[in-house]
Amino acid sequence: MASETKRPKVDDDAPLQNFLRWCDKIGLVLSTKVQVSKVGMVADYGMLAQADIAEGEVLFTVPRSALLHQGTTHVSALPEREKVSLQSTSGWVPLLLALLYEYTTADSKWKPYLSLWTDFKMLDHPMFWSKEERDGLLKGTGIPEAVDKDLANIQREYRDVVVPFIVKHPDMWNTRTHTLELYTQLVAFVMAYSFQEPQAEDDDDDEKSPNPPMMVPMADMLNHVSKHNANLEFTPNTLKMVCVRPIKKGEEVFNTYGQMANWQLLHMYGFTKLYTDNVDDTADIPVVNLHKAATKEPDGDQQLLEEMWELLRDKGAFVFGKHGCLTDMELHSVLKMLCMSREEFLAFKDNNDGWEEDEDEDEDEEAISQAFSNDGLPGLKSKWKRLIHEAARLTVRGYADVDHDRALMEDQALLERLSSRQRNALQVRYGQKSILDKIMELTKT
Repeated sequence: MASETKRPKVDDDAPLQNFLRWCDKIGLVLSTKVQVSKVGMVADYGMLAQADIAEGEVLFTVPRSALLHQGTTHVSALPEREKVSLQSTSGWVPLLLALLYEYTTADSKWKPYLSLWTDFKMLDHPMFWSKEERDGLLKGTGIPEAVDKDLANIQREYRDVVVPFIVKHPDMWNTRTHTLELYTQLVAFVMAYSFQEPQAEDDDDDEKSPNPPMMVPMADMLNHVSKHNANLEFTPNTLKMVCVRPIKKGEEVFNTYGQMANWQLLHMYGFTKLYTDNVDDTADIPVVNLHKAATKEPDGDQQLLEEMWELLRDKGAFVFGKHGCLTDMELHSVLKMLCMSREEFLAFKDNNDGWEEDEDEDEDEEAISQAFSNDGLPGLKSKWKRLIHEAARLTVRGYADVDHDRALMEDQALLERLSSRQRNALQVRYGQKSILDKIMELTKT
């Protein structure tokens, strides 16, 4: 209907108004029941309901021709023709090359869209923080290590894959304009704003690579909450943002990035939620700390524990949420092994080819899940509780000053004086430590 294409009221924001005019030209249909704005949003741009919206109503429709990905840009032919040389661990190089070109080309078809981001550093991913800030503010959270790995991979990908391609095509790209700094910013842009189309339901090829990321104008305006009220649906010709629960006039329209702990939100998107509000928050207990806890047991066979460590060193970490362990089967297996006698361990190695086959096949998964829930932890065997308790305690020791963080969280005046980075880091640290504190409380012996 004609009324559906009427542009809603917007703020006095020239880039935003240019973007909305561009949306009209490319056939992106925006409902008159929503307003795109910076005012009153939880973060930068967002979408606000201008009238009550019923479940099932379409908030906007994006034609596939308006999607920005490696197949729709002016330079799509080159990356496709040379895709073998552009293979990388991330799989993002073709899209990033397209973004490098379109973002720096004055007459790009995508200019009104990309001009919404004049500086990608406003995303404030920890990759843009100084190493000193990351290591100081985020100590113990796992984020500094993840960012160091990201930056090393980005630098290697740019040096070994992107630069050789740019040198071959100087009429389209050049390393003076298309720098490592801009490439890194665009990686953050893709991390924060891209979408991936789900695999077709009838595609039963488990080894097939996931669909490459794409930029979806307008869909990336919506902010995230776990209990979202809108969802992006993919159809053969269009993508539609559909209301999945009633939205009242004046409420913000939210999409969701999935079940995301605060450390994941900060690492990938540059923001956090209040730790008390994030029902999906998690804390990791590294397997090394569980092994260290075992070595402190008075009856521990240190030589045997060293042999066990050879099998455990690649296990990573055990993930705990607000209601218990989310990797309960793995934790159950490791605890069983750490409590084995030498004879049992040798038999385990012989029968399981060094952990390749999980020995818990006959275990009741539901019972294990209950045993490692918050309700079940107090009822575990005494030794298992001691190991978990000590591993959690060792993990907490890896964070910054616990008492200082608690004082900050309890003093609103102090909180308000923190920078956004300090507040985000605090939400991550304190949320994780709160989960670990709960684990220690439940496993006291």
